Amino acid sequence: MVFIPDFRLGLLNGWIPFSVYLAVFGIIISCFSKEVRKRLYDRSLWTKKQIIVTTAGKLITFANLILICLSPIRFNCHVFIIGVALWTIGLTGLAAALIVYADTPPDSPVTGGVYRISRNPQIFSIWIIFTGTCFIIGSGVSFLLFVVSLVFLHQSVIAEEEACLKQYGNSYRKFMEKIPRYFLFF
Repeated sequence: MVFIPDFRLGLLNGWIPFSVYLAVFGIIISCFSKEVRKRLYDRSLWTKKQIIVTTAGKLITFANLILICLSPIRFNCHVFIIGVALWTIGLTGLAAALIVYADTPPDSPVTGGVYRISRNPQIFSIWIIFTGTCFIIGSGVSFLLFVVSLVFLHQSVIAEEEACLKQYGNSYRKFMEKIPRYFLFF
């Protein structure tokens, strides 16, 4: 792993794992009804501050995406295999979370499937995908940008949970007491 990769346009750059992630995500949500897609992106119960902080995190993520797309995949780097494994686990978790989300009635919180081990498996899976992608390209600066964006994007998780508390009340509160925010103990 190098801190600053050799930036250049290329056919074997980080855009490949990112594009596959986008394609899989797009195919899955294109199978959802319009109502499910609307619910997936509903931010109507968020505060203005939550939206601003989350947007800052997304801007950092966008800068990191540019870096990822301009960074060559480091096939011969020892962390490449770890990156591919993390990326695959993350993509599988995201697909599982999205499918469970779509199958849950809109008047109840999502608590089945991978939601039994994480209250936020979609975002946690995306974070695993990005960690894997940083390892695939072997870039320390990309990983550092990702970690900085997590500080901001954590606020989107807080906002989602507050919105779910407003929407589902005590049933979501009980879910919060039983299931960790991200995974296992945190």
